[in-house]
Amino acid sequence: MLSAKSLFQEILDNDESFALFCSVAASGETQGGWENARIAALVPEAERELAPKISRHGADEDKHGRIFNALMKKRGIDPVPVPPETDYTMLLEKNGIGLAHTRLNRDERLTVQDIVTYLSHSRVTEQRASEQMDLLRKHFADHPDIGRAVKQISNDEDNHLAYCHEELLRFAYAGHGRAIQRTLRECALAEIRIYRDVSLAVMAHMGRILGWSKARSAVLVAGIHAVYAYERMGGWRRMVSLTTPERRNALGGPASPEPEFA
Repeated sequence: MLSAKSLFQEILDNDESFALFCSVAASGETQGGWENARIAALVPEAERELAPKISRHGADEDKHGRIFNALMKKRGIDPVPVPPETDYTMLLEKNGIGLAHTRLNRDERLTVQDIVTYLSHSRVTEQRASEQMDLLRKHFADHPDIGRAVKQISNDEDNHLAYCHEELLRFAYAGHGRAIQRTLRECALAEIRIYRDVSLAVMAHMGRILGWSKARSAVLVAGIHAVYAYERMGGWRRMVSLTTPERRNALGGPASPEPEFA
């Protein structure tokens, strides 16, 4: 039976597919760490109190990158080059989602609107990350090799999502509501398309590594397109709603320690 659990178990059991999975994940997390570190350094004076939370966000992302690399090291496998078509984070940036790297590389203070853009982008992408890690946590929280990593990263992603909700609501109450909703909508509609394309690319690579039949690959491709159709018809709206989170001040303290891998 083809299920999310059986699919990931197959990827997990093969060294080559696991190396690709972890390498893609580590690359995206490390890139996110760099972006958040630069944003924290360039926060406008009016929002300096937000800088420690942005730094914490970046520290968490860097930690996740190290965790994925540690999982590979534990198995005795090396990271592999990330195919450009599978690089979710870079494709978002190239499609104008979030703050451009050319902007972040300049030693020039960001504007409040830049921070609103950053938080809106994060609100959308952290929704995706939280959902993906929740799925892995559901099926692999007790796995002897990856269980601790899955639980740690899942908890962090939930914190990131709560932080985005809380800060965007603060900006909305300060008069940025229309800009936030407009930016959220633009980000969400672009993200679901990029996520579809990256999913198709990742599945194509996994299929070649694992020797999937044309029939099985076709079923997976159809499933990816079905998810996109659902999201395009209205599923994207879950990425743009704002509610007061149960976790308040989720990034107000130091980053949690990363699990150790023997």
